[in-house]
Amino acid sequence: MAGLEELVHMVVRQATATVASAATAVASTRSSSQGCPSDNDYNGQIGARISAIFVILIGSLFGAVFPVFAQKNQGLKVPQWAFFIAKYFGSGVIIATAFIHLLAPACDALTNPCLTGPITEYDWAEGIALMTIFILFFTELMAMRYSTFGHTHNHDDAHSHHSSRSSHSNHTHHNTPTIAATLPLPVRTTSDASGHTPGNDHLGHTRDHVDHDLEINKDKPGEDFAAQMTAIFILEFGVIFHSIFVGLTLAVSGAEFATLYVVLVFHQTFEGLGLGSRLAATPWPKSRKNTPYWMGLAYAFSTPIALAVGLGVRNSYVPGSQTSLIVNGVFDSISAGILIYTGLVELMAHEFMFSEVMRKARLRIVLSAFGVMCLGAGLMALLGKWA
Repeated sequence: MAGLEELVHMVVRQATATVASAATAVASTRSSSQGCPSDNDYNGQIGARISAIFVILIGSLFGAVFPVFAQKNQGLKVPQWAFFIAKYFGSGVIIATAFIHLLAPACDALTNPCLTGPITEYDWAEGIALMTIFILFFTELMAMRYSTFGHTHNHDDAHSHHSSRSSHSNHTHHNTPTIAATLPLPVRTTSDASGHTPGNDHLGHTRDHVDHDLEINKDKPGEDFAAQMTAIFILEFGVIFHSIFVGLTLAVSGAEFATLYVVLVFHQTFEGLGLGSRLAATPWPKSRKNTPYWMGLAYAFSTPIALAVGLGVRNSYVPGSQTSLIVNGVFDSISAGILIYTGLVELMAHEFMFSEVMRKARLRIVLSAFGVMCLGAGLMALLGKWA
């Protein structure tokens, strides 16, 4: 009987301890939920914050627009090695931005102790980034497939046009696509008349045919233009959303404002250089010659406009609130997935392994490009220590 009584007492004590532990956990959850900041760290310095609008705008404009302007205005005599450095340095910047400046902050935001509910039950930052990568791959896969094979009549017309200028002057055009019309053409290793070197990116295997189409009808871009634009707009989307939240954060930052100010000037300039170098390297048709400028301007103005908006709502915007943390974390996760896909697939794999030029280049050139890319990634990762 003594043993049974002792067992009962032990069970009661365990149940009491379990209930007390559960009550403590609930109280802790409630207190942490109520512990979310209800105000921001804004501490004045309005003059310095207004100056940041213009300083960051100048840096972003230089990074995103100047490479395009220099590429299109050969009279500036910018050396080719400068474009080489800008291109691969920018690639490294984009890759580091994805991991250090987007994915890591997204994890911090979505795992903040003051959050409650389903958002805390899964590693949503990594999950959202993963879903974004697969969605982007499917989108570009479809864009490349249908932009390359979806308009075989253009190929027929072009080939028939050449045939008609040869001995087959009485050849009749047929609508049935031929095998030659659907297979990628061989790559030339010399530069064409427009100054573009075929094979310098992952779409280079059909660049020759695209350039020919542009010459035949300058009002209609080549068939790979849609696929190229998909990749470019994906990159643009990712960096712009990131830049918006950067501006809002800077607007209401507190004691760390001075450090954040300096770091974000370099951050936005380097990131703009990554975007601008891609815009400059894209062979735009004459009917779209102003598009890279508009895209560069959209990036350059995104942070300054967000900074101005943040200053306007500085008395009500709370970056540490539950809503702000979730919104910021979700969009940072999406942007991280975009830049991870763009950086690893579009910039690293295709520029180095699938590029006809890089495959035939001397080892010194390949190692130089790799080293410059590592430098860009290293500097951008270092900036992550402060912002």
